[in-house]
Amino acid sequence: MSSERICVGAITGAFGVAGEVRLKSFCADPTAIADYGPLYTEDGSRSFVVKLTRPVAGGLGARVTGIKTKEEADALRGTELFVDRTRLPSLPDDEFYHSDLIGLQAVDTGGVMLGSVVAVHNHGAGDILEITGPGRKTALMLPFTLAAVPTVDLAAGRVVVDLPEGLD
Repeated sequence: MSSERICVGAITGAFGVAGEVRLKSFCADPTAIADYGPLYTEDGSRSFVVKLTRPVAGGLGARVTGIKTKEEADALRGTELFVDRTRLPSLPDDEFYHSDLIGLQAVDTGGVMLGSVVAVHNHGAGDILEITGPGRKTALMLPFTLAAVPTVDLAAGRVVVDLPEGLD
């Protein structure tokens, strides 16, 4: 495991008038975000200890160190929160952190290069891989399922994609 940081959540705005924030967790167990110790901004310039207060619409209510007013909480809107990768649990062989997938080459089952994974999206119905590459006019969006992506080989730096018929 590298010492890189992994994005585990984001502050989506203020909640109430006393400095509480609305927090969106990207963890499998959303409340686990508070268990990883200090969370950092992407550049590492700020750190926050998070104390969850309650579930709220669209996420979790939380107190973060140093934030006392609604205005300070509002100023953090859009701040992504990162944790050192070494603080995260090891995953089973068939599970991956999104950051591990981004940058992998994508090839079809015949070995033809399709591009590379540039993002992993999740809008509530499961993960979707976004694949782009030279000569590709539009991004290829594939469900990250065993049927569509039968092989993830982190050591080789690639995923094997079984394209549904009519998709290229």
